[in-house]
Amino acid sequence: MADGTLKVGTITTSSGSGTITLGQSGETVTIPSGATVSGAGANTPAFFAYKTSNQSISNTTATKVTFESELVDSGSVYDTSNSRFTPGVAGYYIIGSKWRYDTSTNFTSAQIRVNRNGSVISKITFVNDEASGTTFNQMFYSDADDYFEMFAYQNSGGSVTINGDSTYPEQDQAVFYAYRIIGL
Repeated sequence: MADGTLKVGTITTSSGSGTITLGQSGETVTIPSGATVSGAGANTPAFFAYKTSNQSISNTTATKVTFESELVDSGSVYDTSNSRFTPGVAGYYIIGSKWRYDTSTNFTSAQIRVNRNGSVISKITFVNDEASGTTFNQMFYSDADDYFEMFAYQNSGGSVTINGDSTYPEQDQAVFYAYRIIGL
């Protein structure tokens, strides 16, 4: 067959279901600049949730952080009632969170922990210096029915508050987000 351009509105299998292959091993399929890929080629499912109020975190106790509202939730993968992300689609995901403790007390062990199905799978430890806070981002593989939650831990000697939307008007003081990585 000669090289050329195929112009069609829809491509389906002859049976109405199955696999359609574009290209073959070793070839590159190019999507032109300015073109949009929707559906399975997009970085979805994805969500972005945030806190709407401050939350107290007890000293030396891992505490689940709640994110009560959302800006984005493609595929309804984030549940505001239990602050859980359940992808619904297996794949690799970037999962992240950030917050700060609303205290000028400096302490040596503040943590952001991510739990999968109830167990810690990763954490970042930082020094709380004048309520500086930190950001956590990491890639994880997830089955469709795994669920992810964020936990806080701190050793200030007393309870401290994670700053929510009640002190600052921005909706970025404490956030939890994830999106699927396409192409992996």
